[in-house]
Amino acid sequence: MKDMIQTAFDATSFRSKGHQLINLLADHLENSTTGKTQHSQKWASPNERLEFWQKEWEKEGFDLAVFTEQILEQSLHLHHPKCIGHQVGVSAPITVLMSLVSSLLNNGMAIYEVGQAATVIEQLVIQKIVSRFGFGENTGGVLTSGGTLGNLTALITARNVKAKGEVWRNGQQQQFGVMVSEEAHYCVDRAVKTMGWGEQGAIKVPVNQQFKMEIELLPDLLTKAKAQNIQVVAVVGSACSTSTGSFDDLTAIADFCEENDLWFHVDGAHGGAAIFSDKYRHLLKGIDRADSVIMDFHKMLLTPALTTGLFYKNAQHSYQTFAQKAHYLWSNSESEEWYNLGKRTYECTKLMMSLKLYALLKTHGFELWEKYTERAFDLGQQFAELIKNTPDFELAIQPNCNIVCFRYLGGDDLNRLNEKIRYQLLEEGEFYIVKTQLQNKTYLRTTLMSPFTTIEHLRLLLERIVAIANKI
Repeated sequence: MKDMIQTAFDATSFRSKGHQLINLLADHLENSTTGKTQHSQKWASPNERLEFWQKEWEKEGFDLAVFTEQILEQSLHLHHPKCIGHQVGVSAPITVLMSLVSSLLNNGMAIYEVGQAATVIEQLVIQKIVSRFGFGENTGGVLTSGGTLGNLTALITARNVKAKGEVWRNGQQQQFGVMVSEEAHYCVDRAVKTMGWGEQGAIKVPVNQQFKMEIELLPDLLTKAKAQNIQVVAVVGSACSTSTGSFDDLTAIADFCEENDLWFHVDGAHGGAAIFSDKYRHLLKGIDRADSVIMDFHKMLLTPALTTGLFYKNAQHSYQTFAQKAHYLWSNSESEEWYNLGKRTYECTKLMMSLKLYALLKTHGFELWEKYTERAFDLGQQFAELIKNTPDFELAIQPNCNIVCFRYLGGDDLNRLNEKIRYQLLEEGEFYIVKTQLQNKTYLRTTLMSPFTTIEHLRLLLERIVAIANKI
């Protein structure tokens, strides 16, 4: 047993395998970013993949190099210029190395003493980043594991602040609700139901032709909610919506929230990155009046998943989210200790996320985020113009960012045709795009995340779509 444990933790073996692994990943990075690898992914059915790995499991031993090569071959290559599907970001290499450090140290981060360096660094990077929102003094925030958890945490805070902590202490005696665009991310619905508010707790606000929240409907919806004995505690603004990349009018929502004493939360998981761009920060006008904002660094900010920032205009509100005794962690549940992160996050144990952000910013500065965001958003505009000038293609809307929805018109049953085009592209593996439903119409959807995608790649995509459609 002693020999087995020593073998498992042998530093010489770790060093050797680590060098081998880094070389494999570096080759993959080079091949993907240059497009030397033709395919952005190689498609196989779930059952085919399961059969493959069942056979691999039965083989004797484990070869790290072979296993890594198999994973690389069977995975989505986000750095590839023809991988333009979902809103999952490309990881900058320096952040990948910090993920390795975090995984080896495995500091839990619930309290200061079990994550001293990462805790202090988190406080530092949060303050550097939150200053960009224009909140003024007394701001703060935390890092958490993903936008879904970030939005849930923010809405729990909103409930506790507006209900003055009664629900947290005594349980729910009142039906609560939150007003949110019908185009908002599904995680807002999930948060509402997790808090026990049911379907009636998510008051859906219709959108206009640009898929932005119809602000003028908010007063009537609030009146109706009150008549149904629903206490609305918050309005969620989308910056931006998932399907189309549309930005809600944050200034108008802020006005409504101030007039009605409601919490104003902004889901900036994707589009919040525009705060680092002088060219595109106008899309977030009014965000400085929000009570809370979330932003996913693993979407538009070149950081591995999951790394999400939850920012508060008033840092003291973050301590009202979770207030409970845990004597094995801290002695005073009422004190506001920024360095004991378990008091403000849903997680007890969490990754040392701050290392990735610190290393990225110290290496490249905020300018990298600015240049990357502007390049991606600019490419969205260029692609839209290409689509408008290519026969038999139609834009869903003029894009606000790097999310572009369009469809091919050369057929009768357009929904069925575009679905077939999308699945044919998936099976071929060269391009990776997705689809969405907008007003009962199927659209092809691209999110231009790779900094190595050019307008020429997108021109080739349209040509390939035409060729597939002609065969169909």
